[in-house]
Amino acid sequence: MAQKGDIAVKPYEITNMIIDDDFAVEEYVTAEFVHQHKNYSITFKKADLEIINCWVFEDGTSLPADIPDEIIESIREDVKKRI
Repeated sequence: MAQKGDIAVKPYEITNMIIDDDFAVEEYVTAEFVHQHKNYSITFKKADLEIINCWVFEDGTSLPADIPDEIIESIREDVKKRI
């Protein structure tokens, strides 16, 4: 992770977070974020933050995303703090 002085700078920025808690069976959390000038979306199960899916948005469409594990773990921690 990049450092700026003594403050850690994350390689992504969460731009939106949606907590779907109206479902009868499972609840989900979707975090939308920007990483390396691309828009991504990652959805977790709310109960244990298991990954459901990851998407990158390119050229007006969504494609399955290959997100580095360290970024997924960092986003998971951010989501955990926000819920």
